[in-house]
Amino acid sequence: MTIEKTNAARLLDKAKIDYQLIPYEVDEADLSAVHVAAQLNEPIEKVFKTLVLKGDKTGYFVCIIPGAEELDLKKAARVSENKNCEMIPMKELLPVTGYIRGACSPIGMKKHFPAFIHESCLNFERIYVSAGKRGLQLVLSPSDLIAEIKATVDFLILSTE
Repeated sequence: MTIEKTNAARLLDKAKIDYQLIPYEVDEADLSAVHVAAQLNEPIEKVFKTLVLKGDKTGYFVCIIPGAEELDLKKAARVSENKNCEMIPMKELLPVTGYIRGACSPIGMKKHFPAFIHESCLNFERIYVSAGKRGLQLVLSPSDLIAEIKATVDFLILSTE
């Protein structure tokens, strides 16, 4: 079976970054990273989800966090130099990023947005992020991802509840 390359994969090719495209079974009723990790037979800590937020001062920004975790909006606002921030409404996701829910890749959004990735990504040789299409994940080294999207590594952005 040939896997059609996504825009994110083409950008990684262009940057000469080593990655793999890994297909998985999509469940339209469950687009969670937890489901993706189960499909991939990988620990959830290695599967990262991409969240797009809007801050009151800086505008749009991206947080990439371990799949089972929740983002702390107050902490996300602080690290992104905003007073407050919120997740963007679902209807804005496609026009702002070029991606749909369940397929939002941190690589290859319509514009470059400031990105913050949780430091736990550095615990792994390779991590999973969306390839930009439901049913397809990218697996790559966290340092390559950080370099490609010019992400800031941070440990503050997760909710501790």
